[in-house]
Amino acid sequence: MTGKKPKTTNKLMSGRESLSSLSARLENGKEPFNISDRDYVSSLARGLEILRAFSKTRKKMTLSEVAAETGITRAATRRFLLTLVREGYAATDGKLFDLTPQVLELGFSVLSQIDTWDIAKPFLERLSEQIEESVSASVLDGFDVVYVCGIQYHRIISVGVAVGNRLPAYSTATGRVLLAEQPEQDWDVIIKAIKLEPRTRNTVTSKSQFREILKQTREQGYSLVDQELEIGLLSIAIPVVTMSGKTVGAINVGCPSVRMTREDMINQVLPALKNTGQLITQALHS
Repeated sequence: MTGKKPKTTNKLMSGRESLSSLSARLENGKEPFNISDRDYVSSLARGLEILRAFSKTRKKMTLSEVAAETGITRAATRRFLLTLVREGYAATDGKLFDLTPQVLELGFSVLSQIDTWDIAKPFLERLSEQIEESVSASVLDGFDVVYVCGIQYHRIISVGVAVGNRLPAYSTATGRVLLAEQPEQDWDVIIKAIKLEPRTRNTVTSKSQFREILKQTREQGYSLVDQELEIGLLSIAIPVVTMSGKTVGAINVGCPSVRMTREDMINQVLPALKNTGQLITQALHS
C-alpha cells in the first residue's frame, strides 16, 4: 500500500442519471461517485481526449498538433489516431487527420430526441422567421446543456449554435430554466456541486445569488441572460413541457445586444417564444 489517494471521477457531470437522484445520493454522503484507479481506464480517457481535441479546434491536424493539443506523447497519439482511422472514426492523407461523420453515431441516440425535436423543429423555424432571430433547443446533461436543434436566421450579425454543442448550464438561459425545473429541495446540493466560474465580467458567481436566480426563473417561467455567457449576447429561454407536465428541454432565442435590449427581449420576443412553447406542447400531445 502506498497510501495514494484514488483518482475520482464525478459522475454528476455525466448526465446519465437525473439531477434529482444524483443530488440525493451526494447529499447522503455515499461514495458511488468515487472511481478507484483499478476501475479507471486511462487509455480510454486519453482516447476520448483525442476526439475532444478535434471538437475544440474544428480543423484537420497533424499528429504533432494533436499531441500538443492533448498533452499526450507523440507515440501514444499516433496509436490512438491510427486506431480511430482503422475503426472508421477518423481519416488521414498520411499527414493530416480529421474525424469522419461516423463519430456522430456515438452520441446520436442522446442528441436526436427524434420524436420531440422533429415535431418541434417546424415551430422553431416559424418563430425564427417571425422574430428574425436565431432559435435553438437544448436538453440538460449533467451540469451542461447540449443543443439538439438550431435554426439560424441569416443576418450580417447573427447568433447561432450548432447541434451537439455543449455549454455550462449555469451561464445559459436554457440551462437556468432546466436547473430551475429540478426539485427545489435539490437546489442547494446542485448549486454546491456546480463551479460558477466567470465567463465574462457579468457572470453571476455567487452561489446565494444563483439560488435566487433559480427561484426567480421558476416563478416567472423564463430566464433572461444578459452577456453572462459572452459579451454582446442576450438570451431568453422557456421550458418545453408535455401535457402531463414533464419538462423535455428548453427553447431559446439569442440576439446581439446591439440589436435588442433586455426590455425588447421581454416585451417583443418572450410572448412569441411562449406561444411557440404552447404550440409544441399541444403538438407533442396529438
